[in-house]
Amino acid sequence: MAPRAGSKVSRGLAVAGFSLLGILVFLLSVGVAMTLGPADVSLVNVRDIITNHLGLTDIPIHVSDEAIVWQERLPRALVAAACGAGLGLCGTILQSLLRNPLADPFILGVSSGASTGAVLVGVLGLGGTFIGLSGGAFVGALAAFGLVLLLARYSNAGTGSIVLAGVASTQLFSALTSLVIFAFADSDEARGVMFWLLGSLEGMRWADVALTASVAFIGVGIALFYLRSLDGFAFGDEVAASLGIHVARTRVILLILTALVTATLVSVAGSIGFVGLVLPHAARLMFGQRHSRVVPATVILGAIFMVWVDAASRVAFAPTPLPVGVGTALVGVPVFVLLLVRRGKRA
Repeated sequence: MAPRAGSKVSRGLAVAGFSLLGILVFLLSVGVAMTLGPADVSLVNVRDIITNHLGLTDIPIHVSDEAIVWQERLPRALVAAACGAGLGLCGTILQSLLRNPLADPFILGVSSGASTGAVLVGVLGLGGTFIGLSGGAFVGALAAFGLVLLLARYSNAGTGSIVLAGVASTQLFSALTSLVIFAFADSDEARGVMFWLLGSLEGMRWADVALTASVAFIGVGIALFYLRSLDGFAFGDEVAASLGIHVARTRVILLILTALVTATLVSVAGSIGFVGLVLPHAARLMFGQRHSRVVPATVILGAIFMVWVDAASRVAFAPTPLPVGVGTALVGVPVFVLLLVRRGKRA
Protein backbone atom coordinates (compact mmCIF):
# COMPACT_ATOMS: atom_id res chain seq x y z
CA MET A 1 0.00 0.00 0.00
CA ALA A 2 2.85 2.39 0.87
CA PRO A 3 4.61 2.08 -2.50
CA ARG A 4 1.35 2.88 -4.29
CA ALA A 5 0.79 5.97 -2.13
CA GLY A 6 4.41 7.01 -2.64
CA SER A 7 4.11 6.52 -6.37
CA LYS A 8 0.93 8.62 -6.40
CA VAL A 9 2.66 11.43 -4.49
CA SER A 10 5.68 11.32 -6.81
CA ARG A 11 3.44 11.51 -9.88
CA GLY A 12 1.60 14.46 -8.35
CA LEU A 13 4.89 16.21 -7.65
CA ALA A 14 6.03 15.53 -11.21
CA VAL A 15 2.85 17.10 -12.61
CA ALA A 16 3.18 20.11 -10.28
CA GLY A 17 6.85 20.49 -11.21
CA PHE A 18 6.09 20.34 -14.91
CA SER A 19 3.24 22.81 -14.53
CA LEU A 20 5.48 25.30 -12.71
CA LEU A 21 8.26 24.85 -15.25
CA GLY A 22 5.76 25.14 -18.09
CA ILE A 23 4.35 28.40 -16.74
CA LEU A 24 7.87 29.84 -16.43
CA VAL A 25 8.71 28.76 -19.99
CA PHE A 26 5.44 30.25 -21.19
CA LEU A 27 6.16 33.62 -19.55
CA LEU A 28 9.68 33.63 -20.99
CA SER A 29 8.31 32.68 -24.42
CA VAL A 30 5.85 35.58 -24.36
CA GLY A 31 8.62 37.95 -23.32
CA VAL A 32 10.98 36.82 -26.07
CA ALA A 33 8.17 36.88 -28.66
CA MET A 34 7.62 40.57 -27.81
CA THR A 35 11.17 41.35 -28.98
CA LEU A 36 10.71 39.77 -32.42
CA GLY A 37 9.58 41.89 -35.34
CA PRO A 38 10.61 44.78 -37.59
CA ALA A 39 10.89 47.17 -34.65
CA ASP A 40 13.71 46.29 -32.27
CA VAL A 41 12.48 46.09 -28.66
CA SER A 42 14.72 44.68 -25.93
CA LEU A 43 13.58 42.12 -23.38
CA VAL A 44 14.32 44.62 -20.61
CA ASN A 45 12.02 47.17 -22.27
CA VAL A 46 9.32 44.52 -22.58
CA ARG A 47 9.61 43.78 -18.86
CA ASP A 48 9.47 47.48 -17.97
CA ILE A 49 6.44 48.12 -20.20
CA ILE A 50 4.49 45.24 -18.67
CA THR A 51 5.40 46.11 -15.08
CA ASN A 52 4.49 49.76 -15.75
CA HIS A 53 1.02 48.80 -16.94
CA LEU A 54 0.59 46.47 -13.97
CA GLY A 55 1.34 49.37 -11.66
CA LEU A 56 4.50 47.77 -10.26
CA THR A 57 6.97 50.29 -11.68
CA ASP A 58 7.04 53.73 -13.26
CA ILE A 59 9.98 53.54 -15.66
CA PRO A 60 10.20 56.00 -18.60
CA ILE A 61 9.65 54.15 -21.89
CA HIS A 62 9.64 55.40 -25.46
CA VAL A 63 6.05 55.88 -26.62
CA SER A 64 6.51 53.88 -29.83
CA ASP A 65 7.99 50.89 -27.99
CA GLU A 66 5.12 50.94 -25.51
CA ALA A 67 2.52 51.03 -28.29
CA ILE A 68 4.20 48.18 -30.18
CA VAL A 69 4.41 45.90 -27.16
CA TRP A 70 1.26 46.74 -25.20
CA GLN A 71 -1.16 47.46 -28.03
CA GLU A 72 0.05 45.07 -30.75
CA ARG A 73 2.41 42.25 -29.85
CA LEU A 74 1.29 41.33 -26.34
CA PRO A 75 -2.45 41.01 -27.13
CA ARG A 76 -1.57 38.96 -30.20
CA ALA A 77 0.69 36.62 -28.21
CA LEU A 78 -1.88 36.16 -25.46
CA VAL A 79 -4.67 35.38 -27.96
CA ALA A 80 -2.33 32.88 -29.61
CA ALA A 81 -1.67 31.27 -26.22
CA ALA A 82 -5.39 31.09 -25.41
CA CYS A 83 -6.09 29.49 -28.80
CA GLY A 84 -3.30 26.95 -28.32
CA ALA A 85 -4.46 26.05 -24.83
CA GLY A 86 -8.16 25.88 -25.78
CA LEU A 87 -7.72 23.89 -29.00
CA GLY A 88 -5.28 21.50 -27.32
CA LEU A 89 -7.79 20.94 -24.52
CA CYS A 90 -10.62 20.28 -26.99
CA GLY A 91 -8.49 17.77 -28.88
CA THR A 92 -7.72 15.92 -25.66
CA ILE A 93 -11.40 15.73 -24.72
CA LEU A 94 -12.54 14.56 -28.15
CA GLN A 95 -9.85 11.90 -28.50
CA SER A 96 -11.04 10.43 -25.19
CA LEU A 97 -14.78 10.81 -25.83
CA LEU A 98 -14.67 9.35 -29.33
CA ARG A 99 -11.81 6.92 -28.65
CA ASN A 100 -10.27 8.16 -31.87
CA PRO A 101 -6.59 9.21 -31.89
CA LEU A 102 -7.22 11.32 -35.01
CA ALA A 103 -10.03 13.36 -33.46
CA ASP A 104 -9.42 17.10 -33.22
CA PRO A 105 -11.66 20.13 -32.50
CA PHE A 106 -12.61 20.47 -36.15
CA ILE A 107 -14.00 16.94 -36.46
CA LEU A 108 -17.35 18.36 -35.29
CA GLY A 109 -17.59 20.53 -38.40
CA VAL A 110 -17.12 23.68 -36.31
CA SER A 111 -14.31 25.11 -38.43
CA SER A 112 -16.10 24.67 -41.76
CA GLY A 113 -19.30 26.11 -40.30
CA ALA A 114 -17.37 29.11 -38.99
CA SER A 115 -15.86 29.60 -42.44
CA THR A 116 -19.30 29.62 -44.06
CA GLY A 117 -20.64 32.10 -41.50
CA ALA A 118 -17.67 34.40 -42.01
CA VAL A 119 -17.99 34.23 -45.79
CA LEU A 120 -21.73 34.99 -45.69
CA VAL A 121 -21.00 38.13 -43.65
CA GLY A 122 -17.78 39.17 -45.41
CA VAL A 123 -18.91 38.54 -48.99
CA LEU A 124 -22.71 38.78 -48.98
CA GLY A 125 -22.99 41.20 -46.06
CA LEU A 126 -25.66 39.14 -44.29
CA GLY A 127 -26.10 40.66 -40.85
CA GLY A 128 -22.73 42.36 -41.14
CA THR A 129 -23.94 45.57 -39.53
CA PHE A 130 -25.05 43.75 -36.40
CA ILE A 131 -22.71 40.80 -35.85
CA GLY A 132 -19.54 41.35 -37.90
CA LEU A 133 -17.19 38.74 -39.30
CA SER A 134 -16.44 37.08 -35.94
CA GLY A 135 -20.12 36.97 -35.01
CA GLY A 136 -20.99 35.38 -38.33
CA ALA A 137 -18.26 32.80 -37.82
CA PHE A 138 -19.59 31.96 -34.36
CA VAL A 139 -23.15 31.53 -35.62
CA GLY A 140 -21.94 29.37 -38.50
CA ALA A 141 -19.89 27.20 -36.14
CA LEU A 142 -22.88 26.58 -33.89
CA ALA A 143 -25.07 25.79 -36.90
CA ALA A 144 -22.58 23.18 -38.08
CA PHE A 145 -22.36 21.63 -34.62
CA GLY A 146 -26.15 21.57 -34.40
CA LEU A 147 -26.26 19.67 -37.67
CA VAL A 148 -23.72 17.16 -36.35
CA LEU A 149 -25.78 16.54 -33.21
CA LEU A 150 -28.93 16.16 -35.29
CA LEU A 151 -27.35 13.65 -37.66
CA ALA A 152 -25.74 11.70 -34.80
CA ARG A 153 -29.03 11.66 -32.88
CA TYR A 154 -30.88 9.88 -35.68
CA SER A 155 -28.24 7.26 -36.38
CA ASN A 156 -27.30 4.21 -34.33
CA ALA A 157 -23.57 3.89 -34.94
CA GLY A 158 -22.38 4.90 -31.46
CA THR A 159 -19.48 7.29 -31.22
CA GLY A 160 -18.70 6.57 -34.86
CA SER A 161 -21.88 8.40 -35.82
CA ILE A 162 -20.47 11.64 -34.43
CA VAL A 163 -17.34 11.26 -36.54
CA LEU A 164 -19.32 10.46 -39.68
CA ALA A 165 -21.74 13.32 -39.01
CA GLY A 166 -18.76 15.63 -38.53
CA VAL A 167 -17.31 14.56 -41.86
CA ALA A 168 -20.64 15.15 -43.61
CA SER A 169 -21.07 18.56 -41.96
CA THR A 170 -17.50 19.57 -42.82
CA GLN A 171 -17.95 18.68 -46.48
CA LEU A 172 -21.30 20.45 -46.71
CA PHE A 173 -20.17 23.73 -45.18
CA SER A 174 -16.84 23.64 -47.06
CA ALA A 175 -18.80 23.32 -50.28
CA LEU A 176 -21.07 26.23 -49.30
CA THR A 177 -18.02 28.38 -48.49
CA SER A 178 -16.44 27.60 -51.85
CA LEU A 179 -19.73 28.27 -53.65
CA VAL A 180 -20.18 31.71 -52.09
CA ILE A 181 -16.58 32.72 -52.82
CA PHE A 182 -16.74 31.43 -56.39
CA ALA A 183 -20.13 32.92 -57.24
CA PHE A 184 -20.19 36.24 -55.40
CA ALA A 185 -16.74 37.37 -54.21
CA ASP A 186 -14.49 39.70 -56.16
CA SER A 187 -10.72 39.25 -56.01
CA ASP A 188 -10.17 41.56 -53.03
CA GLU A 189 -13.01 40.05 -51.00
CA ALA A 190 -11.87 36.51 -51.80
CA ARG A 191 -8.32 37.34 -50.81
CA GLY A 192 -9.35 38.88 -47.49
CA VAL A 193 -11.68 36.01 -46.60
CA MET A 194 -9.12 33.37 -47.56
CA PHE A 195 -6.49 35.05 -45.34
CA TRP A 196 -8.93 34.89 -42.43
CA LEU A 197 -9.84 31.28 -43.20
CA LEU A 198 -6.17 30.29 -42.97
CA GLY A 199 -5.96 31.67 -39.44
CA SER A 200 -5.06 35.25 -38.67
CA LEU A 201 -4.02 36.97 -35.46
CA GLU A 202 -3.64 40.37 -37.08
CA GLY A 203 -5.23 43.28 -35.23
CA MET A 204 -5.85 41.46 -31.95
CA ARG A 205 -6.86 43.77 -29.09
CA TRP A 206 -7.35 43.43 -25.35
CA ALA A 207 -11.05 42.70 -25.83
CA ASP A 208 -10.04 39.63 -27.87
CA VAL A 209 -7.63 38.63 -25.10
CA ALA A 210 -10.39 38.86 -22.51
CA LEU A 211 -12.78 36.77 -24.62
CA THR A 212 -10.38 34.01 -25.66
CA ALA A 213 -8.65 33.76 -22.28
CA SER A 214 -11.99 33.59 -20.44
CA VAL A 215 -13.25 30.83 -22.71
CA ALA A 216 -10.00 28.88 -22.37
CA PHE A 217 -10.00 29.20 -18.56
CA ILE A 218 -13.64 28.14 -18.29
CA GLY A 219 -12.99 25.18 -20.59
CA VAL A 220 -10.01 24.06 -18.53
CA GLY A 221 -11.96 24.46 -15.29
CA ILE A 222 -14.84 22.29 -16.52
CA ALA A 223 -12.46 19.69 -17.98
CA LEU A 224 -10.64 19.38 -14.63
CA PHE A 225 -13.99 18.54 -13.06
CA TYR A 226 -14.44 15.66 -15.55
CA LEU A 227 -10.93 14.14 -15.41
CA ARG A 228 -12.21 10.83 -14.02
CA SER A 229 -14.88 10.69 -16.71
CA LEU A 230 -12.29 11.26 -19.44
CA ASP A 231 -10.21 8.38 -18.07
CA GLY A 232 -13.29 6.17 -18.16
CA PHE A 233 -14.33 7.16 -21.69
CA ALA A 234 -10.83 6.36 -22.97
CA PHE A 235 -11.58 2.68 -22.20
CA GLY A 236 -15.10 2.67 -23.62
CA ASP A 237 -18.65 3.44 -22.58
CA GLU A 238 -19.01 0.22 -20.59
CA VAL A 239 -16.02 0.99 -18.41
CA ALA A 240 -17.22 4.57 -17.95
CA ALA A 241 -20.67 3.37 -16.91
CA SER A 242 -19.15 0.84 -14.48
CA LEU A 243 -17.36 3.75 -12.77
CA GLY A 244 -20.71 5.41 -12.09
CA ILE A 245 -20.44 7.93 -14.93
CA HIS A 246 -23.66 9.04 -16.61
CA VAL A 247 -22.37 8.30 -20.11
CA ALA A 248 -24.92 10.06 -22.33
CA ARG A 249 -25.21 13.22 -20.22
CA THR A 250 -21.46 13.58 -19.72
CA ARG A 251 -20.76 13.06 -23.40
CA VAL A 252 -23.27 15.75 -24.40
CA ILE A 253 -21.87 18.21 -21.85
CA LEU A 254 -18.28 17.69 -23.02
CA LEU A 255 -19.23 17.82 -26.71
CA ILE A 256 -21.07 21.10 -26.17
CA LEU A 257 -18.07 22.42 -24.22
CA THR A 258 -15.62 21.59 -27.01
CA ALA A 259 -17.96 23.05 -29.64
CA LEU A 260 -18.41 26.35 -27.76
CA VAL A 261 -14.70 26.73 -26.99
CA THR A 262 -13.69 25.89 -30.56
CA ALA A 263 -16.40 28.11 -32.06
CA THR A 264 -15.31 31.09 -29.96
CA LEU A 265 -11.62 30.67 -30.73
CA VAL A 266 -12.20 30.09 -34.44
CA SER A 267 -14.51 33.12 -34.64
CA VAL A 268 -11.68 35.30 -33.31
CA ALA A 269 -8.59 33.78 -34.93
CA GLY A 270 -9.85 31.77 -37.91
CA SER A 271 -9.08 28.13 -38.63
CA ILE A 272 -5.96 26.91 -36.81
CA GLY A 273 -5.31 23.25 -37.46
CA PHE A 274 -3.11 20.51 -35.98
CA VAL A 275 -2.92 22.04 -32.48
CA GLY A 276 -5.75 19.90 -31.10
CA LEU A 277 -4.53 16.85 -33.02
CA VAL A 278 -0.81 16.83 -32.25
CA LEU A 279 -0.37 18.24 -28.75
CA PRO A 280 -2.53 15.70 -26.85
CA HIS A 281 -0.36 12.94 -28.34
CA ALA A 282 2.79 14.78 -27.30
CA ALA A 283 1.45 15.14 -23.76
CA ARG A 284 0.54 11.44 -23.56
CA LEU A 285 3.96 10.47 -24.86
CA MET A 286 5.57 12.55 -22.11
CA PHE A 287 3.23 11.83 -19.17
CA GLY A 288 1.21 8.70 -19.90
CA GLN A 289 -2.54 8.28 -20.32
CA ARG A 290 -4.00 9.69 -17.08
CA HIS A 291 -5.94 12.86 -17.85
CA SER A 292 -4.93 14.42 -14.55
CA ARG A 293 -1.52 14.76 -16.20
CA VAL A 294 -2.46 14.98 -19.87
CA VAL A 295 -4.92 17.89 -19.56
CA PRO A 296 -2.55 20.34 -17.77
CA ALA A 297 0.35 19.29 -19.98
CA THR A 298 -1.62 19.78 -23.20
CA VAL A 299 -2.90 23.20 -22.10
CA ILE A 300 0.58 24.45 -21.25
CA LEU A 301 2.22 22.92 -24.33
CA GLY A 302 -0.53 24.39 -26.52
CA ALA A 303 -0.02 27.88 -25.15
CA ILE A 304 3.78 27.75 -25.59
CA PHE A 305 3.52 26.16 -29.04
CA MET A 306 1.14 28.79 -30.38
CA VAL A 307 3.18 31.72 -29.00
CA TRP A 308 6.25 30.50 -30.88
CA VAL A 309 4.40 29.59 -34.07
CA ASP A 310 2.78 33.03 -34.12
CA ALA A 311 6.13 34.74 -33.49
CA ALA A 312 7.73 32.77 -36.32
CA SER A 313 4.77 33.52 -38.61
CA ARG A 314 5.18 37.26 -37.93
CA VAL A 315 8.87 37.43 -38.80
CA ALA A 316 9.39 34.68 -41.40
CA PHE A 317 7.90 36.63 -44.32
CA ALA A 318 8.02 40.16 -42.90
CA PRO A 319 6.58 42.64 -43.59
CA THR A 320 3.73 40.35 -44.77
CA PRO A 321 2.80 37.95 -41.93
CA LEU A 322 2.25 34.29 -42.70
CA PRO A 323 -1.27 33.11 -41.72
CA VAL A 324 -0.85 31.34 -38.40
CA GLY A 325 -2.89 28.35 -39.60
CA VAL A 326 -0.27 27.75 -42.29
CA GLY A 327 2.44 27.97 -39.64
CA THR A 328 0.77 25.40 -37.39
CA ALA A 329 0.38 23.02 -40.33
CA LEU A 330 4.03 23.40 -41.41
CA VAL A 331 5.18 22.63 -37.87
CA GLY A 332 2.39 20.23 -36.93
CA VAL A 333 2.72 17.76 -39.80
CA PRO A 334 6.41 16.88 -39.19
CA VAL A 335 5.83 16.73 -35.43
CA PHE A 336 2.84 14.44 -35.91
CA VAL A 337 4.87 12.14 -38.19
CA LEU A 338 7.64 12.05 -35.57
CA LEU A 339 5.14 11.18 -32.84
CA LEU A 340 3.70 8.38 -34.97
CA VAL A 341 7.17 6.93 -35.56
CA ARG A 342 8.08 7.10 -31.86
CA ARG A 343 4.73 5.60 -30.88
CA GLY A 344 5.30 2.74 -33.32
CA LYS A 345 8.76 2.05 -31.93
CA ARG A 346 7.44 2.00 -28.36
CA ALA A 347 4.63 -0.37 -29.36
